[in-house]
Amino acid sequence: MRELKSALLSGRMAEAALTHVREGRTPVEPRPASTVILLRDTAAGPEVYLLRRQQTMAFAAGMTVFPGGRVDPGDASVADSWAGPSADWFAERMGCSAESAAAYVAAAVRETFEESGVLLAGPSASSVVGDTTGDDWEADRVALEAGELRFADFLHRRGLVVRADLLGAWAHWITPEFEPRRYDTRFFVAALPAGQVTRDVTSESDQVAWMRPADAVAAVEAGELLMLPPTYVCCRDLTPYDDVAAILTAAGEREIRAVLPTVRVDGDQAYLETT
Repeated sequence: MRELKSALLSGRMAEAALTHVREGRTPVEPRPASTVILLRDTAAGPEVYLLRRQQTMAFAAGMTVFPGGRVDPGDASVADSWAGPSADWFAERMGCSAESAAAYVAAAVRETFEESGVLLAGPSASSVVGDTTGDDWEADRVALEAGELRFADFLHRRGLVVRADLLGAWAHWITPEFEPRRYDTRFFVAALPAGQVTRDVTSESDQVAWMRPADAVAAVEAGELLMLPPTYVCCRDLTPYDDVAAILTAAGEREIRAVLPTVRVDGDQAYLETT
């Protein structure tokens, strides 16, 4: 799995891939989604925040992932609660429309709050919320996660703006065509804001941890962690950096291209391949 040029599939993924190819099934349309690689500095180097998805989840069950999820219909409506580079700037960086870019960024901030309790927003363009551990914050987080509260309404009521400047576009992966649930996912990097702490709160995970990217990569290669290719590759790509600041700087210079893994069938075996 180190280079991911060709990886033998097994279990459910292999069965789905073989069925898709042999029956010539039409792939489902991928849904837009956002993922945030949340980072913090330690004496041993930068660490990433990881969650292990519940075994009961319909997508990526048991996999170790970054916080994230699909874009909601109302995510693009936060334009009046925005600080930092414009949606047009992100659109050019990410190769999509301004409306889509705004939705991706908003979803990244919302999903990070829903799945870790960390909120990349503040009362002004130069400040960030300092503590989100109170009962009132938790009530809002639960309502957002349940779809009972629109993100734009949450921001308006609390007088907050999305701190888009705290996010750096990092990668773009599209779920392989054989999967019954597919996502067109934008990966962002962001530093854990000062004063905030991650919390094991989301109902979608059963375990959370901060890990050095190199340790996460080693754990996957030793069979101790399960990761989908995008998570593994992102962790691998983070290993050369000595601190979070260097990663955020690199995000602004990084070439972002869409990666859509394909399937190669050889007899009764299916291989996931990337170029």
